[in-house]
Amino acid sequence: MTTPDELVAIFDRIRDGIQDERDILLLGQWLKNSNDYNVLQLGKNIINIADGKDIHIGDRTYYNTDAASIKAVLREVLTELIDTINPEKSPQQNSQIYLMANFLPQTTNENAVVTSNSLTQQLPPNLPAITKFEFEVVTIDTQGIEIKRCLKQAEYFIESLADSVILEMVSIAGGKFQMGAPLDESESLEDERPQHLVTIKPFFIGKYLITQAQWRVIANLPKIKRRLELEPSCFKGDNLPVERVSWYDAQEFCERLSRKIGRKYRLSSEAEWEYACRAKTSTPFHFGKIIRPNLANYCGLNENINSTACQQTTEVGSFPANAFGIYDMHGLVWEWCADCEHEDYQGAPLDGSSWLNDGNSEYRILRGGSWNSPAHLCRSASRFSEDASITDKKFGFRVVCS
Repeated sequence: MTTPDELVAIFDRIRDGIQDERDILLLGQWLKNSNDYNVLQLGKNIINIADGKDIHIGDRTYYNTDAASIKAVLREVLTELIDTINPEKSPQQNSQIYLMANFLPQTTNENAVVTSNSLTQQLPPNLPAITKFEFEVVTIDTQGIEIKRCLKQAEYFIESLADSVILEMVSIAGGKFQMGAPLDESESLEDERPQHLVTIKPFFIGKYLITQAQWRVIANLPKIKRRLELEPSCFKGDNLPVERVSWYDAQEFCERLSRKIGRKYRLSSEAEWEYACRAKTSTPFHFGKIIRPNLANYCGLNENINSTACQQTTEVGSFPANAFGIYDMHGLVWEWCADCEHEDYQGAPLDGSSWLNDGNSEYRILRGGSWNSPAHLCRSASRFSEDASITDKKFGFRVVCS
């Protein structure tokens, strides 16, 4: 059976128009014989095949355990890709690929692609070009001494909102993680427990919190459900995070942004937020077991700080990113999430979705802490809830797209 690495190489050669007869034969055999693929990403550019289970080809994601449905989707996309694989060649010269695509068995399964409200999901259509950016990741020890600094890369796309105003969205691969705080985590609370294993689907999240410049662009768009103030923030600055916005304001922003762009933007679920914040770490902070004022904007009590970081917001991206390439997840401003208030995690969803039932819908979850929060409230597991209509100079948000 063809290995995942061999399949990656085959797809690369097909993409570049240098495939040979053996490539077509091997790929055709794999398509006809595979029956255990659960997740499929399809689109304009072939990217990767991981662990023999996931095919990452681009924009669209299909979740389906029906092998015939998966083959039908592959047939459709392979046919669509013919003209872009090697545009200099005629359809006749690509007849082997056409034959391979059309040879796959037909299916009548109508559930191969379904909406994000079910067990399956489709990634945003027609995304802008996905590129990579580079960033530094810092790790400190229990004394706050830097023990590691390394360069990493992450994939992202850029939305143009207006002249010189952009929105950068970082790709977050799906995965599983332990959500919540263990019993022995210092200054953790019972509402952060029980720890539970959550499965997260792929999504994109804002590289930064929504800024005041971004807010103004969207707040100027036509009203959908409620009026938005153009300048709600206490601390003024284009690259400062917008604050003094309620949960309802953040929801209105997402709806207007979605209408403008043509893709669904929303607030993250609480589980998505924590998964993105942790970035594969299990320590209280993605930096390590503690944080220091040179790593985040929070209220560092008794740390002899002499800076504005304890007194107001700072520009987004002023501190190091986490291993996913996301900035300011600890401190700066509390971030609204979609979830309703619940006392703890008893009965919480295990699929990463927003927890909207059996809770207090008038109160919504906030995460991450703020410039005015002590360190323990800025932990990855720390959670807070507030009246959804409240505005505060410590409350902001970032958006996700899926």
